[in-house]
Amino acid sequence: MRLTFRCLPGFEDILPRPVPARTGLPDWLKAMPSTTVSETLGGIEVRTLKHCPPLLDAFSTGVLLPLAADLTVKEGELGWDWEAPRVPGLRHTRSPIGLHVPEQAAGAPLQADENRFVVKFTNFWALEVPEGWSVLFTHPLNREDLPFRTLAGIVDCDRFSDGFVHFPAIWADPDFEGVLPKGTPVAQAIPVKREAIEIVTETMDAARLDAHRTLEDGLSEDPGLYRKSFRVGPA
Repeated sequence: MRLTFRCLPGFEDILPRPVPARTGLPDWLKAMPSTTVSETLGGIEVRTLKHCPPLLDAFSTGVLLPLAADLTVKEGELGWDWEAPRVPGLRHTRSPIGLHVPEQAAGAPLQADENRFVVKFTNFWALEVPEGWSVLFTHPLNREDLPFRTLAGIVDCDRFSDGFVHFPAIWADPDFEGVLPKGTPVAQAIPVKREAIEIVTETMDAARLDAHRTLEDGLSEDPGLYRKSFRVGPA
């Protein structure tokens, strides 16, 4: 599948590029050992998250959209310093982040106290996808280390390919201070095909039950069975 990202003239040399999610794995995951000793289970060796293919595939699916510029956070204030061009004749922001007023989230469980507020990450990349496809924009999956939580939304980017999709987010860590670097992933874009979903529920018959038992036994005996036998194609 081809995803085409376009920026305004003059921005091409200052913006970080969207990247395949598989190339943007967090440093803490890379540093995590494959196995560790569990004191909870009496000192036996256990496998870590690195042995969970569904979790790793979630990390690796789609595209990561980056923060446009370094964001400085100090004493509850957000600041930045970058020179973004103005394109004549267009009404567009040059700020990498903005705020939503509290009234826009009234009635939603998004602001637990006065220290949690709603921001909007500015996206300077318009996205075009093939006809019949939409895009799920969500918080970078399994990235609880980030001080914000991007809200999820779906956009028909085959029809809205000339517009910018910006990312509202809850600033969830009031104690965070420092610099959120340019290029930090602020959203994960996952293409989804627009089609009707048919839901069928049924009980396993004898054949399916035997297959289920065989699969469970195989996964217990060979931790890599899922990856070797059931993955089809790249994430």
